[in-house]
Amino acid sequence: MAVHEHPHRSSGFHLPSFRRNRTASVTESAAAARTDARAYAFASLRLLTGFVFLWAFLDKTFGLGYATQSGKGWIDGGSPTKGFLSNVAAGPMESTFHSWAGDPWADSLFMLGLLGIGVALIAGVALRLAAVAGTLMMALMWVAEWPPAQHLSDGSPSMSTNPFADYHLVYALVLIALAAASAGDTLGLGRLWAKLPLVSRSRWLR
Repeated sequence: MAVHEHPHRSSGFHLPSFRRNRTASVTESAAAARTDARAYAFASLRLLTGFVFLWAFLDKTFGLGYATQSGKGWIDGGSPTKGFLSNVAAGPMESTFHSWAGDPWADSLFMLGLLGIGVALIAGVALRLAAVAGTLMMALMWVAEWPPAQHLSDGSPSMSTNPFADYHLVYALVLIALAAASAGDTLGLGRLWAKLPLVSRSRWLR
């Protein structure tokens, strides 16, 4: 009687592929690290930008001796808009800005904008509102300085360093980017703010 040997057949049992699992774990960890890095980068940018606005408010209010001399703060009767707007010397709104310079409503709106934007950015809440208000403020300040002008209204050189891009536009873009990235969710109160009933119903408050 002939005896035939059959080839070895697999029992269907396989050891788990530790290499495959390890590779997937490393990939997921790298992706998470990149996400965390972006979140913290945006959060850091948010806090620094918020400090720029908040410091401007504090210095102009109390005359801390930096851009605003001691004794000439808003609480001392000084005007935070008169010096800047009255010195506008170029652009299509030159006369309009001169008429606004030092008006109580202009001072109040300007200071309220600085305070509101600064607090919103540092706290990480209402970033969309801060972006809209900040972009409007930066646009008006850009028009007041009017970088496209090569000469001022009196004919003297404007000393403009760029006919379009300046720090006002950079700040505006930063504010928009922070709102789009929900930068308040990291190192801020953005997540708690988003859960408030009013904010959850009105996403534009986010």
